[in-house]
Amino acid sequence: MLLNGIKIVSFCHFLQGPAGAQYLADMGADVIKVEPIYGAHERHWSGADVFVEGISGFYLCANRNKRSIGVDLKTPEGKDVARRLIASADVVMENFRPGVFAKLGFDTAALDALNPNLIFASASGFGSTGPMANKPGQDLLIQARSGLIGVTGAPKQGPTPVGAAIIDQHGGALLAMGILGALVRRLRDGKGTRVEASLLNSGIDLQGEALVNFLAGNFTRKVLDREENLATWFHAAPYGVYKASDGHVVISLCDPATLAEALESESLRESVDIDRLGDRDEYAQRLNSVTAKLSVAELDHRFQEHGIWSAPIQYYDELLSDPQLVHSEVFRQVSVRGRTIHLVNHPNRYDGKVPELRVLALEIGEHTREILAELDYQQAEIEQLLRSKAVVASRGETLTARQAS
Repeated sequence: MLLNGIKIVSFCHFLQGPAGAQYLADMGADVIKVEPIYGAHERHWSGADVFVEGISGFYLCANRNKRSIGVDLKTPEGKDVARRLIASADVVMENFRPGVFAKLGFDTAALDALNPNLIFASASGFGSTGPMANKPGQDLLIQARSGLIGVTGAPKQGPTPVGAAIIDQHGGALLAMGILGALVRRLRDGKGTRVEASLLNSGIDLQGEALVNFLAGNFTRKVLDREENLATWFHAAPYGVYKASDGHVVISLCDPATLAEALESESLRESVDIDRLGDRDEYAQRLNSVTAKLSVAELDHRFQEHGIWSAPIQYYDELLSDPQLVHSEVFRQVSVRGRTIHLVNHPNRYDGKVPELRVLALEIGEHTREILAELDYQQAEIEQLLRSKAVVASRGETLTARQAS
C-alpha cells in the first residue's frame, strides 16, 4: 500500500483525530493507537446508544486498521513507553485540548529532542492559539459558529443542523491531508513539520463556495430568506428538494424549458422566462405543485429521459441495496464478537482496489505486548509494566483481516 513503512503514533480520541488516523491506516501506515488504560473516550460512548456486543459503534466507525496499546501517561513508566514510541515514529498525532500534551511532558522541545525529524500533528476545536483556543470544540458547536446551521434550512423551519458529524469527518480528512503533505516534504527536504488542524477551520472550508459568493457579493443575511424547497441561498431555482406523491426528489441546475417539457406542465412553460434567482420562491412553489402529483419513479423516468439532473432522496435503510454503492464496495461486512455488521470502507480506491481491512482492535491494549517488544522491552520488563498498571494488555486474540471479512 501507499504508506507501507510509515509509522504513526496516535494519541487521539473522539472523532476528528481518529478519523484522520484511520484514513492513513487504511493507506497502509502502521498506526498505533495509544489509549488510556481504561480505553479511549469513543469506546465508552456511542450515538443512539449503539454497542455491538459491547463494542461502541462510535469506536468502530473510526478505528479500523490500527493497533492498540493501553498506556497510563501520568506514570513515569508510561511516559517512558510514550517516549520510545515517539522516538520510533514518523508521525505523532494528538487531539487533546491545547496545552494538555505539553503538560504531560511532550512539548515541542521534548519532541524535537526525542525525534528531530518528527512530523507532529495536532487537531483541536479552534486551534492552539487565539481567544477561543481553550473553548470546547464539538461538531454541533462548530456548525453553529461557522455559519453552517444559519444557512441550512429555510425561514419557516429556522436554522437547521446537518444530520451527521460532517465537520469532524472533514476535519479528519484535512488533518490526514496535512500529514501527507508533511511526509512528502520530509522525503524531499529531510525536515519535520508542525501540522495543525481545527474543527472551526474545517467548518469554514466546507463552505468555501458559499462564503466567497456571500462576501464578494456584499449581501446581508436577508439573502438567506427563501422558499423551503430551495436548498441554498445562492443557487437559482429549481435547485432544491421537491415533493412527489410517495416521497421526495432533488432537482439540480437545469434548463427550465426542458424541465417544463419533462413534466408536461403549462404552468412551468409559462415560467420559462421568469427570473429564477430573483423570483426563485414563486418558481419553486409552481414546480412543487407539479412534482407532488407524480411518483418518485415517474419523476425519475421523465427526468432521465430529458437529461434533467435529479435524484430520489434515499434513506439509510435503502443504502445497502443501492447498486452503485454495492458496485463501489462502499460498505464492508465485519464480524464483531460473532455478530455481523457493516462498516463504511475507505472512500478511495488505489490501483482499482479498496484498501483491505488488516486489523480491527476490539480490545483495549490488544497489541500492547507486541508493540512493547518492538520497542526493545524485554519480557520481564513488559510483565513489570503490566503489574504496575503503567500499561494494560488484552488477553484476547487480535482480530485479523481474515477473521473480520
